[in-house]
Amino acid sequence: MSEARATKGAAADGADGGSTAAAAADGTPGSARPRRRQARGEARIAQLLRAAASVFCTSGYTASSTNAIAREAGVSPGTLYQFFPNKEAIAVELGDQLLNRWRDTYGAALTQSHVELPLDRMLDAVLDPLIAFNCENPAFSVLMHGSEIPGRITEEHDTLHATMLTRVESVLAGYLPDVPAGQVHRIADMTFMLFKAGLDLIMAHEGEERAAYIQELKTIMFRYLDPLVGDEVRHGTPHAP
Repeated sequence: MSEARATKGAAADGADGGSTAAAAADGTPGSARPRRRQARGEARIAQLLRAAASVFCTSGYTASSTNAIAREAGVSPGTLYQFFPNKEAIAVELGDQLLNRWRDTYGAALTQSHVELPLDRMLDAVLDPLIAFNCENPAFSVLMHGSEIPGRITEEHDTLHATMLTRVESVLAGYLPDVPAGQVHRIADMTFMLFKAGLDLIMAHEGEERAAYIQELKTIMFRYLDPLVGDEVRHGTPHAP
């Protein structure tokens, strides 16, 4: 739990603290109340983080304010400050949650079992969940880039980037068992950069255009990797747009 959330307990629970303790000592049903208050507090935090994600996407991190986030959440600034001391604390908490979800997403996508798939199907299995995550969580991209983003977020993102690149390299090594490690690393690096560049274009479009750019990215990556893999038995042809 981040520092921001560590400060929320007293503000969210303090009003009834004494009476609850007394009720618990008397053995009355009041001892169940802290859990209900905690659930309400967690729901409020989730509400504020959803609002922050929306405001960050609309205005950018730098131009966003706690007042705008409170307004988007439909609460007063005072309510927001019960849970978060400032905008940076909100960004750190939101960034933590998104980074954790991203770890789960790419961990499932970049699994070694995908090496058993033909190349085009492997690209579907890897790219579809990664693209879906970014499309469903546009605030992730906002919080992972920019000079004004809290340093903790960018440091964790850089660490995650390195880990993800290692996973890409591991998957590709399964398709390229006879290729020297240094060359596999370069291929993985280039593949990862192609994904990042294509993702920027995908995120900039919606609907049918977004779907078309997703297909373009898969086609480009297939055509780059296909001659390197060079095994007709293990891959098919790229899907038609």
